[in-house]
Amino acid sequence: MLIIDSLIISGVRFVLDKIAAAVDTEMNDDSVLREQLLDAQMRLELDELTQDEFDDIEADLLARIREIRERRGGGESAAISPKDMKVTFEGEEH
Repeated sequence: MLIIDSLIISGVRFVLDKIAAAVDTEMNDDSVLREQLLDAQMRLELDELTQDEFDDIEADLLARIREIRERRGGGESAAISPKDMKVTFEGEEH
């Protein structure tokens, strides 16, 4: 009975470790936020958003990206600004 309990506990611990690793990765991944910022920029270009709506979305997303960079310990996190985020189409910068 002790061996079965030990195996069950080991299995549960393994699963919980994998879940914790996945959560940590998700919390420190800013690629989704960058995609959302790109989407908002495209919607602004297509006049689906007003400039004020875009500014609100951009400020929120950049703040969240800054938080992720700070959690990762990146020193350049304080330097991120809207000017750092650029959209390029076929080699042209917009």
